[in-house]
Amino acid sequence: MSEPSPSAAPLLAGLLDLLADDAPAEALGAVTSRARAAGVPAAELAEVERAAATALRIRGALRQHRRRELQLTALFDTAGDLAASRDLDDVLKAIVRRARMLLGTDTAYLTLPDEEAGDTYMRVTDGSVSVLFQRLRLELGEGLGGLVAQTASPYATPDYRTDERFRHTRNINAGVLDEGLVAILGVPLLLGSSRGGTGKVIGVLFAADRAARVFSPDEVALLCSLAAHAAIAIDTARALDDTRTALAELAGANAELAEANAAVRAHSAAMRRAEEAHDRLTDLVLRGGDVKDVALSVAGLLDSPLTVHDPGGRLLAAVRPDGTGFAADSMDAGWLAATAEESRHGARAVHRDGRWICAVLAGQELLAGLVLHRPDRLDDSDRRLFERAAVVTGLLLLLRRTVAETENRIRGELISDLLGDPERDPAGLAERGRRLGIDLDRPHVLLVAEAAAREKLGGAAMRYLFGGDIHGVSAEHAGTVVLLIDCDGGGTPPGDAARAAAVQLGHLVQAPVTVAGTGPARGARELGASYAEAARCLRAMRVLGREGEGACVDELGFLGVVLGNAKDVDGFVTAVLGPLLRYDERRGTQLVRTLRAYFGAGGSLIRAKDELHVHVNTVVQRLDRIQVLLGRDWNEPDRALELQLALRLHLLSGGRG
Repeated sequence: MSEPSPSAAPLLAGLLDLLADDAPAEALGAVTSRARAAGVPAAELAEVERAAATALRIRGALRQHRRRELQLTALFDTAGDLAASRDLDDVLKAIVRRARMLLGTDTAYLTLPDEEAGDTYMRVTDGSVSVLFQRLRLELGEGLGGLVAQTASPYATPDYRTDERFRHTRNINAGVLDEGLVAILGVPLLLGSSRGGTGKVIGVLFAADRAARVFSPDEVALLCSLAAHAAIAIDTARALDDTRTALAELAGANAELAEANAAVRAHSAAMRRAEEAHDRLTDLVLRGGDVKDVALSVAGLLDSPLTVHDPGGRLLAAVRPDGTGFAADSMDAGWLAATAEESRHGARAVHRDGRWICAVLAGQELLAGLVLHRPDRLDDSDRRLFERAAVVTGLLLLLRRTVAETENRIRGELISDLLGDPERDPAGLAERGRRLGIDLDRPHVLLVAEAAAREKLGGAAMRYLFGGDIHGVSAEHAGTVVLLIDCDGGGTPPGDAARAAAVQLGHLVQAPVTVAGTGPARGARELGASYAEAARCLRAMRVLGREGEGACVDELGFLGVVLGNAKDVDGFVTAVLGPLLRYDERRGTQLVRTLRAYFGAGGSLIRAKDELHVHVNTVVQRLDRIQVLLGRDWNEPDRALELQLALRLHLLSGGRG
């Protein structure tokens, strides 16, 4: 080569600088244009043109080498990602995602053979928008994928719809059309390929665009390289799955495996804990423990607060893991019954609203509900422990009930004799009561209950006394059930006790229960008289249509005065006429006298004003005031009868007005 002229040398040096800066091809071609514009001689101009052409070839080779380097780096990254994946789904998703990224296509997907069905199905897609395409299944040999699988060679088509090299089917064409694919490249996933053969095709990897495109040999080679890595990764993932399955099957028999050792240790710990729980619960039964003792043990073993409720939702026990009690509300009986029924039906504890509930059963009868206040899950051993505690609780409740039923039956005979003839032998009845643990000389509230479901009421009354903190005895007498409750000079008033019993007995019987209460009374004679009063009160409630309620004589208005033994006349008069009496006393008026005159005149204003010696308007004004004080219903038949009785009693007792 001749020495370049001085005028051409700067241009040749500029070409080298442009190559070093990776300038675009347009910048390299512009050097020749500048040489012509500068008037470089023809010989030197030809040298510049040759140098520019060489620079373009060098730039292309460098870019190709750089692209290959980037592709190799991406392949190495892909191999690392696939090697790190152990889950087959993760492996397949990584393959398809990297294929789409490396080739810059609109979508990529992978099909695998279904050996049982004898066809090929779409396993993973990336960039797909068509549900029809994602669910596509291909018969062997169909479409571009079938050609790739049969020949174990890559195939590319710039326009799938017009390419006749492979067998088109309506099913495949519909899926490809719905996805909008045009250009498709498919390469086989080969295992065991070598110089002597092509190996086994375990799937086909695709890259596709929604516009016409010619895939270059480099792109085909790149996807083939990725497919080779992918095939190995898939085979490795499958082998790992097979190994995991084999290890899982052998874990129970191979004591040398760490996982098996851990399982054995965990099982041994659970067995020891179960044995400890069994010993503690068995000891409770043998020592005659009660429900609270069981609750204390289970709360400590499961490290969670525990409450025990009777079928009506009443709280029987509430303890923390440290053994201390805590205030807890009664539970909604309907919710508890529904949840306990679910527990009974499945013979398992159930988790509802942040609590574990296990039904305590005796056959099909719900005795109670254990409620573990624990929002998280119980493992199998803890759950079995909780369920075993329900069995022990049921055993304790049945033992206590059997003893209580026997005692209650013997004591009930005493109550029947007491109510049948309290005058026969009061001292003898008191002595029998002391031998049976019933001190008849202590104050008692007496309740008399009746229900349509009479055959269930006796057992329900016994459970009512047995299940709560109520000290008493029950007996069936004269078609009703009588409950004698020790109140020790205080306790709940008879009306409140009757209402509480009506509610709880109604839950137990699952039907309305009417309860009349009297007392407190002590001694055989007083208790006999209280029973007679309660029986009259029960009849009055029936007449008044108050079935399913609880009440005492004092709460029945004038009927209570008529029926009651105490005959609290002053209390009745004050309760009925109190607003008028107080008004007359403060203001010096004559509302009580006016009301008596009005009723005495048969409701005639004319006759009433003559009796009172006032103008008829005065009578009207006074009656308006009476309505304000007594209410609009003062002249209704029932209320008018009550007012007239109170007026007569007031007059007989020396009252003025």
